[in-house]
Amino acid sequence: MTSAFWAQSPAARDELFATLRAVEEPIFCPREGTQGFYALTRHAQVVEAARVSKVFSSEPTAVRLDDLPSSAKKYGGSMESMDDPRHARLRRIVSRSFAPRMLARFDEALRTRVTGLVNELTDRRECDFVEAVATPLTLQTVFSMMGIPESAGQSLRDAADVVLAISDSGSLDFGNPEERESFIKEKFAHLHGFMKELGEVRRERPGEDLVSALVHANVDGEFLTDLELGRFFTLLIAAGVETTRHALSHAIHLLTENPAQREPLLDNLGEHLSTAVEEIVRCATPVTWHRRNLTSDYTLAGHPYRQGDRVILYYCSANRDEQVFNDPHAFNITRSPHPHVGFGGPGPHFCLGAHLARRQMTVLLEELCTRLPGFHATAQPTWVKASLVNGVERLPCSIA
Repeated sequence: MTSAFWAQSPAARDELFATLRAVEEPIFCPREGTQGFYALTRHAQVVEAARVSKVFSSEPTAVRLDDLPSSAKKYGGSMESMDDPRHARLRRIVSRSFAPRMLARFDEALRTRVTGLVNELTDRRECDFVEAVATPLTLQTVFSMMGIPESAGQSLRDAADVVLAISDSGSLDFGNPEERESFIKEKFAHLHGFMKELGEVRRERPGEDLVSALVHANVDGEFLTDLELGRFFTLLIAAGVETTRHALSHAIHLLTENPAQREPLLDNLGEHLSTAVEEIVRCATPVTWHRRNLTSDYTLAGHPYRQGDRVILYYCSANRDEQVFNDPHAFNITRSPHPHVGFGGPGPHFCLGAHLARRQMTVLLEELCTRLPGFHATAQPTWVKASLVNGVERLPCSIA
């Protein structure tokens, strides 16, 4: 699927995926000059491939159609592109820091941050929601949790944007391939170098932050190395920050476009807010796909796949599968049960930050619905032209 396809609106892409889901035979997508892949578009396919991780491998990469450029291989081996036992070891070490009881320590700071952002909305009355709310909320939340000073934010964000962009073949278009690789390496090195220095400080002087917890985490005598810490930070800032800010922007767009769903939410937050968050994640599907690489022959949904094949798990299509979701293109805040794969499929790679993402969405929507019930989008979103992330670049909004 070409960059031109991903430049279309989400609605236009949904139409094609609906057609692909109706095809019985495996869908092979050839690619000029490199290896093609099979598109897994149905919910059952995506869920099974996610669960059978010994066959559907995340290595050498889960986030690129091609393998990483040589300049980025040292830095790019994050958890999402690892298999067990390496993946299980790292997840054991970091998962304690993302448990709900650990994240509860930051809840008061999150509420204070949300209150401040909504106060600013009241003063401004009109804004670009992405710039005014979604981006500062998610960045400040992660930076605060990790003990990162806000002064470092912009350079880290710029580097993270590059990490995301290399997942799309048409991004970072340099005339000289060597110049492109050098630029990518520079941005990866900046993220890793920053975290290495902060990790050294926290080993000597631990605080009440996530980096301190990570560098002192001891699971069966194992600690994170500097390289592993840098890789995890790259994943967190690029995936965690970006995907949650896009989910928040999708939330405002969806509630504006669907007043029949907005009204019951405003009338009864206690009953509908948690299911509304799940429905927003399903409809948004901020991470649209992940790649898997077959380690052995396997029959999936009655069709044989061969060792060495590449498959793409299209979460965006699985979340609109007519066999699983009634009226899948409708936004329905009361939808239940809700087996969406908006945080990835079940299995070892289910999103580690799902609880944090849900918490940020819940607190912000609760504050907006309570204090600014008339807050709405005043124009259609400007979509990010990328395949890996279903992103919102700009969303004009008003409080009345």
